[in-house]
Amino acid sequence: MNTNRETLERLFDTGGIDLRKSPLFDTNPATLPSDLYWGRIEGMMLGLAVGDSLGNPTEGRLPHERRERYGEIRDYIPNKRDPKPTRFPPMGFPTDDTQLAFWTLDQINIDRGFNPERVAERFCRGHIYGIGSTVRAFIDNFNSGKPWYQAGPQRASNGALMRIAPILIPHLRTGTPDLWVDTALCAMTHNDSASLSACLSFIHMLWELLRMRTSPAPDWWLQTYVDIARELETGRAYRPRGGAFEDYQGPLWQFVKEKVQWAYDRGLSVKEGCDHWWSGAFLLETVPCVIYTLMRHADDVEEAIVRAVNDNKDNDTVAAIVGAAVGALHGRDKIPARWVSNLSGRTIHQDGGDDGKVFAILEEARTIWYDPWPPGADVTPAVDN
Repeated sequence: MNTNRETLERLFDTGGIDLRKSPLFDTNPATLPSDLYWGRIEGMMLGLAVGDSLGNPTEGRLPHERRERYGEIRDYIPNKRDPKPTRFPPMGFPTDDTQLAFWTLDQINIDRGFNPERVAERFCRGHIYGIGSTVRAFIDNFNSGKPWYQAGPQRASNGALMRIAPILIPHLRTGTPDLWVDTALCAMTHNDSASLSACLSFIHMLWELLRMRTSPAPDWWLQTYVDIARELETGRAYRPRGGAFEDYQGPLWQFVKEKVQWAYDRGLSVKEGCDHWWSGAFLLETVPCVIYTLMRHADDVEEAIVRAVNDNKDNDTVAAIVGAAVGALHGRDKIPARWVSNLSGRTIHQDGGDDGKVFAILEEARTIWYDPWPPGADVTPAVDN
């Protein structure tokens, strides 16, 4: 049986993965601090789930349409998936962003590591809320007999990026270059240069955020993304689907660098920036929305997620990605308690079938991948900071 690194090497050698083999794959992640508390990991995963659930009921609406009907959304609103839609306060219910992220983590817990075939099999079981066309095609291809590493279509949509965060959890103790290997293989549901590079860039950013004690400068978000992504993209040229930059043709990293910097230099609001490059599920839209929201608001967890929920079209996914980032930076305690306490924590379709499951998966992950911390210690910290 091949190791994940051997599998990735074969894919690079045969052209089976739409990605450049950059020096990243032989680079150790920076050492995590000895006082890293689990609350930062919880913040990353619950930030993802909270952002997804806040955006869920109004996913796909244009910002002005959403505001006209709901005003500014700062809390959960009634959801069609709630079996008791008249309850107050409303609860937060997931879409595929939360489901697939926590199914990935749950399978990692079960297997005591990332097994790409087992995660692919997991995605094929059960109903997925609002499944995207690329993930559906991946599942159809896998079920028809294609191996997992050949099942992913070449599409630059955001369905891999939205659920990539948990891939770093089994690497917390070891911190080896296998983190980048597992990230690339986990992202292969979307075997596309833009998607694969975005997933690797985001995992690199999340890992760095776990090391920080204060919010980074605004330009850190843009420069860090670009520095990783431009070494990984194959040079494939992408074109916007609309917006103010329809004449652009080139790699995703360059579009992000040019257009996000352009918006920041002009002091545009998040909504104004997202309006310029559009804000759907295409990565030329999603990645600029995420990076720009973080540049403007990452020092404030609530405001960053609120802006992600209100100021773009694919708001559940943008808010999930932004939520993971600010959650990793600030920790669970900085996520508004009302959002966490009113989160259903569900990962399956049946009403009430597994309410609270995300919290149980996280607690199991803590036992397997974190306790005791730091690695080699005899005891765990008594409290999270």
